Amino acid sequence: MFKNLLIADSDKGHVEDMVRMLRDIPQLSQANLNFLYVVTEQAGEGVEENWKKVADSVEVMTKRLGMSPSEVNVIIRQGDKKQTVLKVADELDVDLIVMSSRGLGRLQSILSNSASQYVFQLSTRPMLLVREDIYVRHISRVLVAVDNTGVGADALKIACEIVREIPNGSLIGVHVSRQEVTPSRGGKTSADEILEKAVQKAREFGVQLNPIKSTGDVGRGVCQVAQELKADLVVIASQDRRPLVARALVDLDRLLGSSVSDYIRVHAPAPVLLVRELEQRQFN
Repeated sequence: MFKNLLIADSDKGHVEDMVRMLRDIPQLSQANLNFLYVVTEQAGEGVEENWKKVADSVEVMTKRLGMSPSEVNVIIRQGDKKQTVLKVADELDVDLIVMSSRGLGRLQSILSNSASQYVFQLSTRPMLLVREDIYVRHISRVLVAVDNTGVGADALKIACEIVREIPNGSLIGVHVSRQEVTPSRGGKTSADEILEKAVQKAREFGVQLNPIKSTGDVGRGVCQVAQELKADLVVIASQDRRPLVARALVDLDRLLGSSVSDYIRVHAPAPVLLVRELEQRQFN
C-alpha cells in the first residue's frame, strides 16, 4: 500500500477531494503527504508573492482536510511543472503521484503543454489522475483491468490492497479480448483462464473478485464496464515497451492517445490509477 504520496496541483480540480477519499482508507490515513506547488519561471518578480499565496492556500486546505500544516510536507519550486513533478517524485522516492487532469486527448495534450499527460507517460511510479469533469466519490467499488502480464499482476495486487482496507468494498476484474476466442476442449477460453487466475490471486489477498469478460476494443470495454457498474476507481497497468535508452524520451504514439491506457485516462468515468512496470523488472 502507498506510504509516501506526492500531491501535485492540490488546489486544482478535485485533487483535494481525492486526497480526502484516500485518507478515509485506514492504511492510507497514515501516509506521508507531500504537497508540491510549482511556480512558473514566467512569474518573474512576482515569485515571492506567489509563494506567499501558496503558503496561505496550504493552510486553508489542510484545515479543510482536518489536518495542521505541520502534518504535511510542502514543497514550493520554481520551474517547468512537468519536469519538476518527475524530479521531486524521484527526490522523495514517492510511491504514488496524484495529479489533476483536464482529460485532454490526442493532439490537445501536446498543444496545451499538458503536465499531467507528460508525467502520466514518463513516470515509472504509480500515478492517480483525477479528471476535472468527474465527481469524486468515496471509494467503494474498484475496477481493475486484468491481463496476463507481470505489471497486470502488480495492478491487481494494488487493487486488492485498497479494497481489503475498505469496509464493504468490492473489486471487479474485467478482461477484454480484442476478438472472440474459441473455447478449448474443456470449454474455457484464454479469457476464462486469465480471470480464474485473477480470482485465485485476489483470494490469496483476502479479497473476492467479481470477474467480467468482454470482447472488442480494450479501452472502450474497460470504460463501458466502469460506467455500467459505477466504479469509484479504475486501476490499470501499462507496460513500457521502449528500449532502455529511449525511456527518458517522449513516446509520440502515447501522447497522441493511441495507447489503451491513454484512452482510459481520457474517457474513464472515475479517477484512474495507473501502475507502471516495476523499475527493477525493466532491467531484468
